Amino acid sequence: MKIGLAGLGAVGLEVARRLEAGIPGLVLAAVSARDHAKARRNLPEAGGRIPIVAADALGETCDVIVEGLPPQLFRPVASAALAHGRIFMPLSVGQLLQNWDLVERAKKTGARILVPTGALIGLDAVRAAAEGTIHSVTMITRKPPAGLEGAPYLIEHGISVKNLAAPLKVFDGTAREGARGFPANVNVAAALSLAGIGPDRTRLEIWADPGLARNTHRIEVDADCARFSMMIENVPSEENPRTGRITALSAVAALRGLVAELKVGT
Repeated sequence: MKIGLAGLGAVGLEVARRLEAGIPGLVLAAVSARDHAKARRNLPEAGGRIPIVAADALGETCDVIVEGLPPQLFRPVASAALAHGRIFMPLSVGQLLQNWDLVERAKKTGARILVPTGALIGLDAVRAAAEGTIHSVTMITRKPPAGLEGAPYLIEHGISVKNLAAPLKVFDGTAREGARGFPANVNVAAALSLAGIGPDRTRLEIWADPGLARNTHRIEVDADCARFSMMIENVPSEENPRTGRITALSAVAALRGLVAELKVGT
């Protein structure tokens, strides 16, 4: 399968390097990057054997398009990929909630939208529980303050997370509201909501915690088949503290699952 990467940031570059190292059945066919010179430095084959193209052109030649772009660039690349009937793998999952018509478009073109687990844990269990009745889903996210700085919600409400001496709860609401207010920070909440009871019933708390060095997510689920809680502590990416290192590895695992003879988990 030909893989196209829309964005060569902290996640996209790691996915590119893993593909270049070799995954049977997958080939990195094209990338999109605003800074071509930087792309060539970080990925020597970029601009040569691996074409650098516009993000909305990836769908013309690639079977799978992995999106890792700033939120404002999400819709053009998604629309183009779906128009060509491709597999679209969004990492900016929160943007999918703001562009839900893309799901209907995928139905019409035969495209597929595959959301990787990302920085979460246990989406298999949530999806299984959703086949029955889920009564409630709550997610509590705690991040080092640097991982939340600049979020639109904080700016809009005049909330500062600098020089904190103690944990500060900066948001309490639905996953949909959280995805809108923290578009670069809590894509995990959007993924959780899509796996379970939807973005308007999934509850989300976000804390800025100066005592943490890792992005921490705790999920509590109450369903008719089970009651469970899960927690994960993600090591932030060196390039982007808003993103955990495991996010790129999750995308690689999802890609590998498309061609593997044996796939474990739903």
